[in-house]
Amino acid sequence: MKVAYWPGCVSRGFTPELHGSMAAVAPLLDIELIELDRAACCGAGVIAEHNQELADTLNARTFALAQQTDGELMMNICSTCQGAQSECQERLDANTEYRQHINEHLTGEGLSYERGITNKNFLWLLVEEIGLDELRNRVRRPLSGLKVGPFYGCYIVRPTPRLGIDEEHPRDRYLHQVIEALGGTVIDYAGVYKCCGFPIITMNKEASLKMAGRHLGDALDAEADCLVVPCPLCHLNLDLQQPLAEKTAGRELGMPVLHLPQLVGLALGLEPKDLGMGRHVVKPTSVIDWSTAVVAGAPA
Repeated sequence: MKVAYWPGCVSRGFTPELHGSMAAVAPLLDIELIELDRAACCGAGVIAEHNQELADTLNARTFALAQQTDGELMMNICSTCQGAQSECQERLDANTEYRQHINEHLTGEGLSYERGITNKNFLWLLVEEIGLDELRNRVRRPLSGLKVGPFYGCYIVRPTPRLGIDEEHPRDRYLHQVIEALGGTVIDYAGVYKCCGFPIITMNKEASLKMAGRHLGDALDAEADCLVVPCPLCHLNLDLQQPLAEKTAGRELGMPVLHLPQLVGLALGLEPKDLGMGRHVVKPTSVIDWSTAVVAGAPA
């Protein structure tokens, strides 16, 4: 399937291993990525707090660029983008007059957003478009023995009505389902649905690091081998900031944090180096032996 692909800012800057691993995984899932390389930042909810019209214009422009492609839908790999763009789309689709006003800002580029684009995070696309059965069929190296803690973060699970979470689409359980489809063992712990702390890191760094350290510690106490996230901002706070979170928490953590496409890529047979795992602050190889199968347990 063809998708209009919005990788977001962070995956092309701070976490290029996410962008690269998505590019490596896509052909293994028969996904053709039409990258929206002219699109701008979604605003991460921050711009909207100061200037909602500007944020909505930026996202309407991205939607309009996606609608110019022949992609079946728009896909992102950042749940913060999903949350911010879903909020924007809700406003644009609900008010024709406001949508027309926003489109006036796009006329100089010959762009216009038409109501009703389908925008899905890679996690949603895996379950709803590819399907769990098909995903299982494509697994070449099951994640046998690997205990994975899902970390959803904020933007992909709330508010539930806006994000289309209901009985028919239990999107707040999709990470659990994908981990199991890849052959891994799901580890539930206290922080599964909590904020990683990144949104407040510039306002209260200590509180942000305490949040990250608490979630990582809870996952460690639950005997998870690693966490998996659908959001690069969560990855920044849980991996990049983990050494500082250890100091704030007053304990060693050493918890590897994988991007969702990396976890999928490993199960589909790709090697850690092909998925950019050497870029992680906490190296996944420190607790996982990838030599034969994906099995938990650090070497003695």
